[in-house]
Amino acid sequence: MLFSLSGVPEEKRSLITQKSKMTMDEDPEVLVKGWLLREVQGGWLRQRRFWFVLTTDSLDYYSGPESDARRLGTLVLTSLCSVLWPDKHTYKQTGYWSLTVYGRKHCYRLFTKHYNEAVHWACAVQKVIDSKAPVETPTLLLIRDIEENKFNPEIVEHIYEHNPILRYTQSPLYAPLLPFPYGNMAGKGYTSIREEAVRLFNCLQQLELAREPVPLIQGILQTCLDLRPLRDELYCQLIKQTSVTNLRLQTQTQTQPNPQLRYWQLLTCMSCTFLPSCSILRYLRFHLKRVQSLSVDSEVESYASFIAQALEKTRGRECVPSWEEIQGLMGRQEILCTVHYPGPGCCQIPITSHTTANEVVRKMAERLGLQDSRNTFALFEHNSCWEKAIGGSTIIADVITRFENLSAKDPDSDCQCRLCFKLYCLLDTDNISTDSIEYLFLYEQCHEMVVRGQLPACEDDLLSLAALRLQCLLGDFSALSPYPPLEQLFPAEVVEARALLTPVDPPGCPSFPGGLLAGTLWGHKRRQEQDQRLRARLREEGAVVMSAILERWKALAGYSRRDSMAAYLTIARQWSGFGCTLYELCLSSSSLESLPIGQICSYGVSDSNTFRITAGDRDLLFETSKVSVQHSRYISNIPNWCHNDSNKVTKTKIQRS
Repeated sequence: MLFSLSGVPEEKRSLITQKSKMTMDEDPEVLVKGWLLREVQGGWLRQRRFWFVLTTDSLDYYSGPESDARRLGTLVLTSLCSVLWPDKHTYKQTGYWSLTVYGRKHCYRLFTKHYNEAVHWACAVQKVIDSKAPVETPTLLLIRDIEENKFNPEIVEHIYEHNPILRYTQSPLYAPLLPFPYGNMAGKGYTSIREEAVRLFNCLQQLELAREPVPLIQGILQTCLDLRPLRDELYCQLIKQTSVTNLRLQTQTQTQPNPQLRYWQLLTCMSCTFLPSCSILRYLRFHLKRVQSLSVDSEVESYASFIAQALEKTRGRECVPSWEEIQGLMGRQEILCTVHYPGPGCCQIPITSHTTANEVVRKMAERLGLQDSRNTFALFEHNSCWEKAIGGSTIIADVITRFENLSAKDPDSDCQCRLCFKLYCLLDTDNISTDSIEYLFLYEQCHEMVVRGQLPACEDDLLSLAALRLQCLLGDFSALSPYPPLEQLFPAEVVEARALLTPVDPPGCPSFPGGLLAGTLWGHKRRQEQDQRLRARLREEGAVVMSAILERWKALAGYSRRDSMAAYLTIARQWSGFGCTLYELCLSSSSLESLPIGQICSYGVSDSNTFRITAGDRDLLFETSKVSVQHSRYISNIPNWCHNDSNKVTKTKIQRS
């Protein structure tokens, strides 16, 4: 189909294109033609008017529409060219709709007054680009040749020896090994993909002389995490820099230092972080086998073997490896992960870049003798401010990296994160031995619920629980014993509720309508005084509550640690929901209720944030960002719960949606 566009006089305030005199019979290769403004460098005019002609092979511009007009420039169109479409931002800034065409050597930024005309040109250029056969770089062609001749070692070696692009080099790289679109801006502060690919090779070469390679490796991996297309490119660059040939092996002695070891270390980190595409993965596996068959360096063979095994386990990572993980990978070693559990204890668990949360849970259960428990356990991200369950398929190395990043952002923060191994679903709370560590887990997690205000209890019971906690921790009362602060013994929200029962304003203080004096200096001063009086009330109420706790502590003289824990749990068991796993959810109803497991007909995930339970003719919808974690946990345990009709799903901490 032939599109014909031309300009009209400027006095009509437009550059609307019109039909050209040239017909398809006269020039069948011309697709679109017309006047456009082009951004030019130098001179006092930023934009100049040219006659543009789009053919099936190129975008040309001339001094005018005449048949003998001089051609001023040509942009050859291939499958790697790209078009940046018109956008409102440029229109608001310049008053023109713009489109940009990127080629290998040139970039045309074109302008027109009319949106439809800009879109028409962009569509036509994109259609020509899409019609072109995919461009293949020399590296891609050679990879195909190697794949076709992989069972003929002589031909493969001939390919490597006569094509330096496949071999290690100390020279810079001037173009990517793989085809990338011209001018494709990567975003996130990066330049184009092609430029970033060349910079990536420059960073690789810096590794050879780097005294501390970890930051450079992290930076390279972060670039590949941000820019997915560069992952195959980096694999090809690393294969190039770790390649060997028979000729080179003959000149290399065992005593000479191997400049390629840094590349092998980065390739090891890469293989544990990202997988390449299928074609590059086949090329990589062939490369590893070839190196193992040719290499005289035992360390290189060890790296190749390690990488081949890692590729079988690797899946997409959320974060680049941490400093500790990279150091472990460079030495092909496991790293130690510290896992805390209720009470003061912790364990050092060896992990790899592929270890999941479920695997760590299983190792912890075996180490603590809990593998036969009917209750289930999970790992949690924990700090002094919040706690969150970790999904069973989550890679623990990613969690550790996230902790490292948070610590680097705020090294002085009191809310440092750590991994905790805790009870997750309590299926049997009655048959836990009082001598077992599981009983300690139950007690400690019950106390966490009390302090967070998640255990519905009267104030009298809360005072008794706090006293029992002190007896368990410190033994009999002593005036010289340093005891924990109140917030570690008693729910802070109860103290706040007591303080708010007393009016903040003193008697006789005049009350003004809201907003009357809110913006005045007096209003600001009054709010400060109210805050000070509220803090004073909180201190007073805290002292009263602490005094009551200490009196009850004195009455517990003679209680052993085991007696105190048993008495504590006896009070906690009075709540019908004791032993349930609690979540903060949004429901469409504000009612609080308990639902026996036996009444559940079906359950499942409605969407990414909604968990649905059907009981009889009722549907309960739970909205939470952790639905995938909860769903998998409950699905695995509902069959166990159904053996015990006394177990209930209890909804607490419900918020109206």
